[in-house]
Amino acid sequence: MTDISRNNAAKIAIEFLKEEKNTEEIEVAEVEEKSENWIVTGTCPINLEGHKWIEKFEVIVGQSGKIKSTNYALL
Repeated sequence: MTDISRNNAAKIAIEFLKEEKNTEEIEVAEVEEKSENWIVTGTCPINLEGHKWIEKFEVIVGQSGKIKSTNYALL
């Protein structure tokens, strides 16, 4: 198992979100290590039926560099 750094965890989450949400505008607010995982939080814009909204995200990246889970919520 490869241990990844804080910066690499953020990059992995950003690349995942770019593909998942089809946007380049991703703002990372915090990268926190907890229980051998990296928790990356922030916001990104989404388009819902022609209206722009801001969505809060939480992406959990494991030490191996794989996405373990995601959580999204509208602000």
